[in-house]
Amino acid sequence: MSKVPMKRIFIAGLKQDRKKILETLQRTGVVEVLTEKCEDDELKTMNVMSEAVAFSKNSALADQALSVLDMYAPDTEKSIFSSLEGAKDLSTARYEEESLNREIYLEKADDILKLDKQIAEDRASIPKAESRLETLAPWMNFDLPLDFSGTESTVAWIGTVNGQISMEGLYAAFSGEESERPESLDISIISQSKEMTCIFVICLKEDKELCEEGLKRLNFAKAQLSTMIPKEESEAIKAEIKELNADIEKCIEEIRTYSPEREHLKFISDYYSMRSDKYSILDKLPQSEYAFFIDGYVPSRYADALKDKLEAGFDIAVELREPEENEDVPVELSNGMLSEPMETVVESYSLPNKNEIDPSKILAVFYYIFFGMMLSDAGYGLLMVLGTGFILLKVKNLKPQMKKMMKLFFYCGISTTVWGFLFGSFFGDAVNVIATTFFNRPDIALRPIWFEPVSEPMRLLVFAFGLGIVHLFTGLFIKLYLLCRQGLYKDAFYDVVLWLMFVGGGIVYLLTIPMITSMLGLSINLGDPWPMVSAVVAILGAVGVVLTGGRESKNWFKRILKGAYSAYGVTSYLSDILSYSRLLALGLATGVIAQVFNKMGSMLGASWYGMLIFIIVFLIGHVMNLAINILGAYVHTNRLQFVEFFGKFYEGGGKQFEPFTEHTKYFKVKEDN
Repeated sequence: MSKVPMKRIFIAGLKQDRKKILETLQRTGVVEVLTEKCEDDELKTMNVMSEAVAFSKNSALADQALSVLDMYAPDTEKSIFSSLEGAKDLSTARYEEESLNREIYLEKADDILKLDKQIAEDRASIPKAESRLETLAPWMNFDLPLDFSGTESTVAWIGTVNGQISMEGLYAAFSGEESERPESLDISIISQSKEMTCIFVICLKEDKELCEEGLKRLNFAKAQLSTMIPKEESEAIKAEIKELNADIEKCIEEIRTYSPEREHLKFISDYYSMRSDKYSILDKLPQSEYAFFIDGYVPSRYADALKDKLEAGFDIAVELREPEENEDVPVELSNGMLSEPMETVVESYSLPNKNEIDPSKILAVFYYIFFGMMLSDAGYGLLMVLGTGFILLKVKNLKPQMKKMMKLFFYCGISTTVWGFLFGSFFGDAVNVIATTFFNRPDIALRPIWFEPVSEPMRLLVFAFGLGIVHLFTGLFIKLYLLCRQGLYKDAFYDVVLWLMFVGGGIVYLLTIPMITSMLGLSINLGDPWPMVSAVVAILGAVGVVLTGGRESKNWFKRILKGAYSAYGVTSYLSDILSYSRLLALGLATGVIAQVFNKMGSMLGASWYGMLIFIIVFLIGHVMNLAINILGAYVHTNRLQFVEFFGKFYEGGGKQFEPFTEHTKYFKVKEDN
């Protein structure tokens, strides 16, 4: 359906043109280069991975410089939607012109990072300096350097003891059991706190040993040595901190002067990223002494134009052919306006394999219906349409994947709006609540075009089951088509037609039972011959499933047992159909929660403060309800596709088409016309 046809491409070129040919392929971005190991002994590969790594490092260096620049000199011209924007177009001429200055731009990036490193070092030094200030604080009244150790005839100790100790306690510690306190001992308390006492101890040199014993009893700890007087050192440290802060500001201002270089830094980030990608490919290309060779895949719609372009620009040989049956051809999807957003959903599950179709178009129909039913509020839908529509119109250069997501929610918003009006929900029952509370007009309300789910939940449940049956049977018919396309007609009959008879006949038979139709609130009356016909069809289908479900076994007994087990799988159809009750559950949840917030907001009546409270509750409540239920609708809609729908026909496993292209962040080089 929407899988892009591929062609195998083989290129043989002269080594002297290798660089320009690879650049052309990279800018064109339509060829996936195969890099399997070459089995020809005459051909060799170049070892240029070290250059690729070097280019990658240069690109990373530019990105780091940009991060630093954004930190200290934010881009004031950047819009609030800049994070959604993709790469800007850059002409080949401008690319060549800018590339001449790449070394200059790289040096500027290096300068920015050096300044940032200096800032980091200065900032790391400040806490250390402040810690030294804290250490000096208890010694500010001491007028000697902390490394003072005495004079020619004296010995001195400067340090701390634990706790708050009086002078008497200090002197008492120097009186041992077998010795008296030295007469030359002198102790000064410099400062005290609950944690410690700072002391200065001095004595004659002949009393040194006695004093050291006393200091041991006090668990004395020497102060951090310093050649300066504490007060002078404190002033020096404060000056150092001031100088560090000044240096930080100077470096920041110098970084800001590089703000005009922002675009140049972005350029070299992309330039070296492209060169790294090119050398990564070059590292694996088979080459002879004078030629090199490229093997790969190209979408058919680009193949002839690319061949003409290469042959016109270079002495080159280009061969195109259709892929062989056993080749694992890469998959690229291409869809129209409504189904294109479904590509993101399909890719998040798995791309179709070579025997499958792209389910995006069929998926789109059910996806938008299911999402709209689950959210089912016209107010919420309009907000989604306006929000995503504004972004799509305002941001012209959206990233491709982001653009698909915006389109997805835009179409889901339209569906939500339609279902909201069908069910009569506009921010819940906001129209009626506002009219009744503030204008005394209970007769004004948004009437449902179809019916109100809160009043008739069974009706919505039956409709959900009906949609589910259509959804499941569509999956089975797709499987029937795929099997027939491959010529597997027996498998198509055994694995699809018999199940359609079994399940479809059973459903029709249930609808002929008055008790069932009454319970479901259905007014249909399937009289003769439907009960007999549906029962016969279902029984024939069941018997066929039992007889063929284990047909791979040669033993008849095992075949019947496997067939019976296969027939038991009819219960999975029942559970699948029941899964669609989530359409009812989420649809009701959205409407009921919205009504609760409306009721809460209107409880204070029509006074001015009542109106203020209503506005606050309305805004907060509906924003929360919208956010939660958009997430719920998105998750459960995907689940119905991935589990119930894809489970009937889709295996996936296709390999993503990954062309050799410009994997850039900021610019995309375009060939000049």
